[in-house]
Amino acid sequence: MPNPLYILSAPSQHEDTIRKSRFLARAAHTDSAETAIAWLTRNRDATASHNCWAYRIGSHYRFNDDGEPGGSAGRPILQAIDGQHCDETVVMVTRWFGGTKLGIGGLVRAYGGTAAECLRQAKRHLQVQYRRLSVRCEASKLAQLHARSSHFGAQLGSPDWQENRVTIDITIPEKSVTEFTEWFANLTHGQGSSRDITTQRHKFSNDPDSHSST
Repeated sequence: MPNPLYILSAPSQHEDTIRKSRFLARAAHTDSAETAIAWLTRNRDATASHNCWAYRIGSHYRFNDDGEPGGSAGRPILQAIDGQHCDETVVMVTRWFGGTKLGIGGLVRAYGGTAAECLRQAKRHLQVQYRRLSVRCEASKLAQLHARSSHFGAQLGSPDWQENRVTIDITIPEKSVTEFTEWFANLTHGQGSSRDITTQRHKFSNDPDSHSST
């Protein structure tokens, strides 16, 4: 089973000094490449030696070493994002050179470690996959549908009445769809109908995540 993914609910930062160089990691939520680049532009520090960064939004990602040796900064930051199971996340690690060279391995550890610690400290929400269904049944079943919706973590829309039948949209976690469909079939004795009306999408859970990845 794939690991659950998390989205930052507030910006985060973490600072460290490694062999006289100062490293400042900053992270934030982003929902598009455009907003990620805009955030990076705003947070870039012109007085620093390097402003290295990475972001991931689903299957789309980018990273940049900003003058550090290739593969020593941007990619480790991206690996930190993935290692902390984050999505829709942008991270910049800014370095002020302190006079001591770290070597490729040292840079990888410094950039990746600073980014990972920044994300570990961040306030995060679990990313839950939802589906939106349209169901149709006898109007007499609507009260039971409302009463049972919380069991499935579902949210019901406004009903559309057609004489003695009703159609209503339901937003429900992907993991609950099979159980709900079986229950709905039993409720309506197979006389109801259910169909997808949107593709899968992501939402935040209501409760902040209290788990820290290691």
